[in-house]
Amino acid sequence: MQRATAPYFLILPSFILAAAIILWPLKEIVSLSLHDVNRFGMLREFVGLEHFRVLFADPDFIAATWRTLIWTACVVLGTLIVSVPIALILNEDFYGRGIARILIMLPWAISLTMTAVVWRWALNGESGMLNSALRDLGLIGSNIQWLAEASTAFPMQILIGILVSVPFTVTIFLGGLSSVPDDLYEAAATEGAGRWDQFRLITLPLLRPFINIAFVLNTIYVFNSFPIIWVTTQGGPANSTHILVTYLYELGFRLGRLGEAAAISLIMFAILLVFTLIYVRLAMREEKP
Repeated sequence: MQRATAPYFLILPSFILAAAIILWPLKEIVSLSLHDVNRFGMLREFVGLEHFRVLFADPDFIAATWRTLIWTACVVLGTLIVSVPIALILNEDFYGRGIARILIMLPWAISLTMTAVVWRWALNGESGMLNSALRDLGLIGSNIQWLAEASTAFPMQILIGILVSVPFTVTIFLGGLSSVPDDLYEAAATEGAGRWDQFRLITLPLLRPFINIAFVLNTIYVFNSFPIIWVTTQGGPANSTHILVTYLYELGFRLGRLGEAAAISLIMFAILLVFTLIYVRLAMREEKP
């Protein structure tokens, strides 16, 4: 009996701490979402699900929800597609590999907000570096307002999201590639397998657990990513680049609608929880023999 219960007692302090960090804020957010709240966060009368009804009748919220899904899918999938070949190259033995790895990882150490500020300057419609470079190359004849038009602002934000997510993902993939024995490649080469066959039959299957980890972590991170959208456009022009986290911020801290902001946070929590449970279930099913 003591042996059976000892592990649970050992993890109990950490479990209590984690529960306090997660459950107490969650309880407070639920309370805010069910009450009328003033700008100072003071609860008024109980309104039930009124904030949720208002949100689902708000076209800006619906648009932000769909845009969040597009943003997350494009950034996460784009990051995985770009990171795999970069990790394969950095895993090769070549002169200057250490420096190349440092250069790839270096952006990870920079504040995401500062990165977004630099990109906002680069994409400035009048004096931005991107317009200057394109004009010098003869690719455009006049300046493009990258962040002032919805047709260009959101795609550029997706591109920025991919670029800033690559270092972390490459780090995960390099850890996975370092665990693949070289003997497998030597045996495959002896049997006549080319580089593509080696990648398809050896590298990719053994890298799959690390791809799963990168996929889940990037999805959670990107879904909640705030600085890129807010710093570059603050959800504009005309709310055309808002995602859920930036729309939540605008409702709560600009417009003082804290109850609706709390409701959005619960909806975001529910979406991520459902995604995580489904993906973990599918991943566990694939790993079963």
